[in-house]
Amino acid sequence: MPYLPPANVESASGQQKELFNQIQGAFGGVPNMFKTIGNSPAALEAMFGFFGALGKGRLGAKLGEQIAVLVADINRCEYCLAAHTVLGQKAGVSAETMAQAQSGKSADPKIQAALDFAAKLVKNRAQISAQDVQAVRDAGYNDEEISEILAHVALNIFTNYTNVAFDVEIDFPKVELKKAA
Repeated sequence: MPYLPPANVESASGQQKELFNQIQGAFGGVPNMFKTIGNSPAALEAMFGFFGALGKGRLGAKLGEQIAVLVADINRCEYCLAAHTVLGQKAGVSAETMAQAQSGKSADPKIQAALDFAAKLVKNRAQISAQDVQAVRDAGYNDEEISEILAHVALNIFTNYTNVAFDVEIDFPKVELKKAA
């Protein structure tokens, strides 16, 4: 049972209602994560705005979703793992490629470098080195794209923490976590 009850979409008003309407339009419904963080219109705006901003970025949805499943697995967030597996497949990433990304693996060396960097950011709590940044550059990412990798990690930590901390009910097909805690 969730530790924080989801906001009632039907009784929402003002900014909260406007944001729920935008989310409804984007997702075809309001996922439980947004309902839960939506108890605060400010937090909801921050989260949904973060998704919107990164959706306009250079990395693209495919890599963003691969980063998301990796971060979800590291942080043991079953909700985000389930949601981003679906979203990744909708973005055109195969189920096999999403499963590999969940384990921090890619057959593409450039994507592998991004996943390695994302994993280091999460596991080392952003305590990385100049060599870590240079490795991503050497793989072909520019500074704008490297900044976006970090932004994807940060967004996914926000969503992971929301779902894990508040025990949000999963409303996507469940995917099994892979890594040990």
